[in-house]
Amino acid sequence: MGEIIFWLIIMVPCSALLTGLGIYAFRRKKPMWFWSGSTVKEEEISDIPAYNRANGIMWIAFSLILWVSAFLGVFNISAAGIVLIAGCALGVPLLPIVYNRIYKKYRK
Repeated sequence: MGEIIFWLIIMVPCSALLTGLGIYAFRRKKPMWFWSGSTVKEEEISDIPAYNRANGIMWIAFSLILWVSAFLGVFNISAAGIVLIAGCALGVPLLPIVYNRIYKKYRK
């Protein structure tokens, strides 16, 4: 039981953080950035709301991997770990690729 609680204490805040980042991107009036410390100027983006919506969807979709893993951990901690590792191994390298496609689509 202790390992499940420990798992949830770690996974729920991490999942919520990424979901929150997606929601923040949805609501942001200025263009959302991808890398920490980088900025995207308003003049660079043709449709800021659509660009931010696409960014939000990207982050929320990635957070779903963590949410699935978090709740799967309640039933089977080993399966949850496999989902987390596989999902991150595929998802983390995919994030910059998806972001670059979003940026190119909405760049002026």
